Amino acid sequence: MKKFFLLSLLALTVGARAQVLVRIHESAPEQALIPAEIYGQFSEHLGRCIYDGIWVGKDSPIPNTDGYRTDVLEALKALKVPVLRWPGGCFADEYHWMDGIGPKEKRPRLVNNNWGGTVEDNSFGTHEFLNFCELIGAQPYISGNVGSGTVEEMAKWVEYMTAENGSMAELREKNGRRQPWKVKYLGVGNENWGCGGEMTAQYYSDVYKRYALYARNHAGNHLFKVACGPNADDYEWTRTLMKNAKGSMSGLSLHYYTVGDWNHKGSATAFTAEDYYNTLTRTYVIDELLRNHMAVMDAYDPEKKVALLLDEWGTWYDVEPGTNPGHLYQQNTMRDAMVAAINLNIFNGYTERLKMANIAQMVNVLQAMVLTQGAGMVLTPTYHVFRMFNVHQNAHFVPSEAPCGHIVSADGGIMPSFSHSVSRSGDGSYHISMANPYLDKAVKVELLFDGFRPKAVSGEILKAAAVQDFNDFDHPSRVAPAAFKDVKVAGKKLTLTLPAAAVVVLEVK
Repeated sequence: MKKFFLLSLLALTVGARAQVLVRIHESAPEQALIPAEIYGQFSEHLGRCIYDGIWVGKDSPIPNTDGYRTDVLEALKALKVPVLRWPGGCFADEYHWMDGIGPKEKRPRLVNNNWGGTVEDNSFGTHEFLNFCELIGAQPYISGNVGSGTVEEMAKWVEYMTAENGSMAELREKNGRRQPWKVKYLGVGNENWGCGGEMTAQYYSDVYKRYALYARNHAGNHLFKVACGPNADDYEWTRTLMKNAKGSMSGLSLHYYTVGDWNHKGSATAFTAEDYYNTLTRTYVIDELLRNHMAVMDAYDPEKKVALLLDEWGTWYDVEPGTNPGHLYQQNTMRDAMVAAINLNIFNGYTERLKMANIAQMVNVLQAMVLTQGAGMVLTPTYHVFRMFNVHQNAHFVPSEAPCGHIVSADGGIMPSFSHSVSRSGDGSYHISMANPYLDKAVKVELLFDGFRPKAVSGEILKAAAVQDFNDFDHPSRVAPAAFKDVKVAGKKLTLTLPAAAVVVLEVK
């Protein structure tokens, strides 16, 4: 601990600034849109994400809409979920889609070998997922089975979901759906360097091209085919895939979790100031990973035709005491809200190549949006950040600069002492999202436009009495957004004080 306080003192007295000037260049040439899919979600057949979290069945005493939890359904609608990845994760490469169609009483019951050895009854399958996406207004992102499935199986799944005519369409109609669904995103395998088959990059690139070839476009549906990309900093995997398969893929995935020691991840709620700063600097590593992977992709694809998709990211801690270790159930504190805000601000600046990100996971697993227990549901601090930040979806990125100091953590990580991003919506309003990572220091922020003169400002703030605070079923609103009104306007400048460990989003008109 002594080492940490020395490092923190160094950062506070040498690197940090009590005041940050953000220069907003709204007069610069119009920038790319921030894809809504940057705010995507991930739902795997893992723990209580699907069952109890999304799906309880039509006969459940828990209020539901055609089997979907009504409370979760409404919370996700408010979140404006743009895209939802399913059925995994590691589960995807053991999932055989034919098991999840037809009468529920005839669907096979299988052991979920990856996640706790629990029984999967397949009551939530293709129809249930795609109908759910329609209900919440999300694009479906299907992860196909390459690890244990066949080319024929994936090809027929695509046909079942999207074809207008033929035997697969007839089978779909027999199971209750005449019209084909629109399915844009298809992941051809998942983590094929690990749980998806332990393949080499060279081998997988050949396998990918074969599977992708037979995943056809039907009835006007055009597939955005995603190749399995690297784990964290495996730049050689990216290089091999771009060299061998760039012509047959629309996107390349990337996975990175904010975790220290995989054998001792630490508690989600009982953590020290040292742990907090270690977590934040670890999550900031994604900035370096994105830059470096994009540089590799640029060498083979300077026109940026192949997108990068960070389709798994988020915090990963030890599970909550007394829960199944294979279910990955963890609480969600103000620290996680800070992680979410920092990441989303980073993502907004890389959208020339980064076209999607999917936090892991949506309900009851890892850095979840909502937690459920029986008929109860709580919104997590991370949910609130995603809801506050959704104003950036499909808005134009606005370049800005904010010179600041740096925070150095005990484990040697380093990150800027201020996080922000700016966008302009179609109605001409600006949205500015900011996060102050300091635990013990408020920061005075000045926001200066090139020429624009604000006339009206409104905002929200998310902060907690302690950074370890979280929402539970006895205290569902312990961490919740509040109106933020302490902004002064003078000509082209806004001035405010951003409290320690707080997130603020402003709307400026």
